[in-house]
Amino acid sequence: MEVNGYKIEPGANLENANLENANLVGANLGGANLWGANLRGANLTDADLTDANLWGAYLTDAELRDAYLRGAYLRGADLSGVILFHANLKDANLENANLTDANLTDADLRGANLRGANLTDADLRSANLTDADLRSANLTDADLRGANLTDADLGAANLLGADLWGANLERADLTDADLAGANLKDTILFYANLKDANLENANLKGAKLRGATLPDGTIHD
Repeated sequence: MEVNGYKIEPGANLENANLENANLVGANLGGANLWGANLRGANLTDADLTDANLWGAYLTDAELRDAYLRGAYLRGADLSGVILFHANLKDANLENANLTDANLTDADLRGANLRGANLTDADLRSANLTDADLRSANLTDADLRGANLTDADLGAANLLGADLWGANLERADLTDADLAGANLKDTILFYANLKDANLENANLKGAKLRGATLPDGTIHD
């Protein structure tokens, strides 16, 4: 398969390649080197990018619905406005990535590294973030309704105004997290660590807090 003069195949070297608006539906780019590649507006629906190197790649407004990105390296990548609906990002490295306005509904982010990532206004409804590293991530106004954040690390994360209605935060670490104005209605916070977290004006109606460490360090019975 050849697109814009580039050979599209597993392990391909596509460093700094210009694939803007390219049709890459179902493409197999497993293990490919896409360092700094321009994939703005590209259609990568059902594409296989397992273990691909997308460090610093530009994927603004790209379509990655049902794409397979397990173990992919996306550190510092620009994924603003990207559609990752039902995508597999298990164990992917998204440290410091820009995911502003990204659609990650129903995405598999188990064990993903999202440390320092910008997820402002991101749609993470029903996403699986079990064991994910979200330390210092910016989740301002993010939609996390029904998301699974079991055992996730949200230390010092910014969740200002985030909607976590019905989310599962069992055993999650929210130490120093900013949850001011967040919606935590009906959330599961069993044994979660909320020490020094900011819960000013947060909605905790119906939240399940058994065994949780509260901001003042006390344990909820």
